[in-house]
Amino acid sequence: MTRLIVAAGGGGDAVAAAMLHTALYGDGDQAVILTYAWDRLLIDPLPGPRGADDFTGLEPLTPAVWKVPAEARPIPPAGSTLPRLAAELPHTVALIDPRHGAEGVTRQLEDLVTRLRPVSIDLLDVGGDLLARGDEPTLKSPLADSLTLAACCQVNAPVRLLVAGPGLDGELLYEDLRGILGPLVHTFTATDTEPISQVLEWHPSEATGMLAAAARGVRGTCEVRDAGLPIPLTDESPTLHEVDLDEAVSRNELARALMSTTTLDEAEALSREVCGFSEIDYERNKALWLKEQRPAKLDAELVLPQLAQFEAEARSRRVTHTTFRHLTEVLNLNGSQRDDLRRLLIESRPEQFTAPLWHIPAGTE
Repeated sequence: MTRLIVAAGGGGDAVAAAMLHTALYGDGDQAVILTYAWDRLLIDPLPGPRGADDFTGLEPLTPAVWKVPAEARPIPPAGSTLPRLAAELPHTVALIDPRHGAEGVTRQLEDLVTRLRPVSIDLLDVGGDLLARGDEPTLKSPLADSLTLAACCQVNAPVRLLVAGPGLDGELLYEDLRGILGPLVHTFTATDTEPISQVLEWHPSEATGMLAAAARGVRGTCEVRDAGLPIPLTDESPTLHEVDLDEAVSRNELARALMSTTTLDEAEALSREVCGFSEIDYERNKALWLKEQRPAKLDAELVLPQLAQFEAEARSRRVTHTTFRHLTEVLNLNGSQRDDLRRLLIESRPEQFTAPLWHIPAGTE
């Protein structure tokens, strides 16, 4: 049997899809995880999503959809986590190519449904920003989620919308989502995270990292992103809820506007019109800013005192955990130094590593 799991926002949603499959379906069948090649600038220095033409070694899964095997490679200077993800997950990774707008994504989905005849189709979003109206001041990245939502609601097949870890992406609070969340489908456990344990050691997703940490029992407040957003880790954090697909579309103004789009440029223009911004514009601006920055030297004698200062300030904000992405930003390091920083800190203070997060102990610990 084949199951289709659509990772609404790409990135960490694709990692969470493997955890979802373990939790709900076990090992009796395999999944096709349909996802964007849209990584953070520390992985891919080019703004926006990558298309099929940005890779070598892709394999046709259907006439409209490309499989990303472990041997595939992004064409420099582009980068992508998908080939490594394909190598480490027991599932087929397939590429959402949004260059032809929501109509193009809809065609890809319909082609998969026709060719694969999946026994189930799940649209998965970690955090729940797919449920945004579009005018929320905390909203940062609605375009990818809204494109997949617009496409999924036009497919002639039943699609179940699932939200994991409501509030964990820092764009909508759990309190904002509680009224629209449907029935509880599952509460993730430490066992559910086992298939993605190795992936979490290198994958930069903060929301899925916090979802896994919460499933392992971590509670507190985690500071994330370059802005240092505080995300509460509560008993609701490892939950998985079903949401009515039609209700989500009625709520999401951008998704409704995107339904007939045929290019990514058109979709981006509508995001500016509906939400007041485009996340690709943000990536363009940040990419230019990063080119002008000189990262600090990754030296233990320099980094550890700076870390101690950050931790003292974080404690004053009642922060208990953070991500290695946030630490990289705080310590003025380049995104390419993230893995080296992670190794340095774990070697020097292994007791503070609460996989995949960094624990900030209270002053008396």
